[in-house]
Amino acid sequence: MKNKGITILKIGGSVITDKGKDEGTARPEEIERIAREISGCDAGLVIVHGAGSFGHPQAKRYDLNAKFDPEGSIITHNSVKKLNKLIVDALNDAGVNAIGVHPINCVVSEDTRIKDMYLEQIQAMIDSGFVPVLHGDVVMDRKLGTSVLSGDQIVPYLAAQLEAERIGIGSAENGVLDANGGTIERITPGNFDQVKSFVSGSAGTDVTGGMLGKVLELLNLSDSSNITSYIFNAGQKGNVSGFLNGENIGTAISKA
Repeated sequence: MKNKGITILKIGGSVITDKGKDEGTARPEEIERIAREISGCDAGLVIVHGAGSFGHPQAKRYDLNAKFDPEGSIITHNSVKKLNKLIVDALNDAGVNAIGVHPINCVVSEDTRIKDMYLEQIQAMIDSGFVPVLHGDVVMDRKLGTSVLSGDQIVPYLAAQLEAERIGIGSAENGVLDANGGTIERITPGNFDQVKSFVSGSAGTDVTGGMLGKVLELLNLSDSSNITSYIFNAGQKGNVSGFLNGENIGTAISKA
């Protein structure tokens, strides 16, 4: 599926929610600001957002990474669905033709990894000028019953399948930071062993691997597809619109 010029943008849960809360606590001002920044450049765009406090605490409470729990799966999914609606509504209010896509309805995993994703509807949305908005979710799992699927896994899967040209990961940091708090300009398979000690987990409750999980997923993507991704600070005003308008900001994750 070649999609000339398509961009996949992930907005981290740490930017749009308070990940320190045990229950879903959104940051509406941030959601609305990001929606306005996206509204200036929404052609050929797919959005994926994290779950933050709308998914991670619930998944941890029901220990969904270790066992099958139908009640916990439903509660976690319903929580992330609420966040998705907040984001989709804000995007539409800003003039973006956004449609929520819940991974539980279109993804099957096997032992926590995506085995299959129904992409025809997503492709049709893109072709018709809509902006699909996916999110971290609980999905059906052939081996485990259900499993937690991170947005950080969805992004590279979609990028490879849709042959996207531009990938951005909007986090709460200025990229991947070194020991002095400076932004590491580029991470490749060649220097990963040198910088991995700086790549820590998330400051809040995170059941999907934090920053290290992001970097590993994107390194695997670059190795298999030669796509360069950028991790940047989506909490800083203007960065989302800047990235969508072609700026290379934050930390580049690439093959070389």
